[in-house]
Amino acid sequence: MTRQPLLLLDVDGPLNPFAAPRLRRPDGYRTHDLMPSWWAERQARRTDGEAKPLRVWLNPAHGPELLALPYELVWATTWMDEANALIGPNLGLPELPYIAWTDLFGEDPDGLHWKTRDVVAWADGRPFVWVDDELGSQDAEWIAAHHPGPALTLHVNPRKGMLARDFATLREWAAAA
Repeated sequence: MTRQPLLLLDVDGPLNPFAAPRLRRPDGYRTHDLMPSWWAERQARRTDGEAKPLRVWLNPAHGPELLALPYELVWATTWMDEANALIGPNLGLPELPYIAWTDLFGEDPDGLHWKTRDVVAWADGRPFVWVDDELGSQDAEWIAAHHPGPALTLHVNPRKGMLARDFATLREWAAAA
């Protein structure tokens, strides 16, 4: 039996269009005030210790759309396991595996995105699509040169989040992989 390709999901940008105009929540999205530990720590350093929740916009239709895709879903986000507690339930997603980053926000010696090497290592040769808002052409080129299986980097505009055309791309790529 052939295993499904991996769908490696970033949260902020693809699922949470955080760069959309501040007072104009995109259609179909709901506002959630969440307190991931990394946000609480950042807020505590900036304020008098009173942490304000992080505003996150999530589209509940994305959960069923993701689950209908022929992929094994994996969190590839700074939220790591907290995505299972704070993001997944708001989208109707089950608990998903996640990539534990070796150097969160670290600088890569070759100028790659700080996630790129960990993504390839985690995929371990399996076909994958990596959905993120911070991907560049050098990441795609490095993956093509260092990953033995098929791979696609899918850049999502953080002002818009995942759109119907992104889901269409995912379905088409899985059918061809």
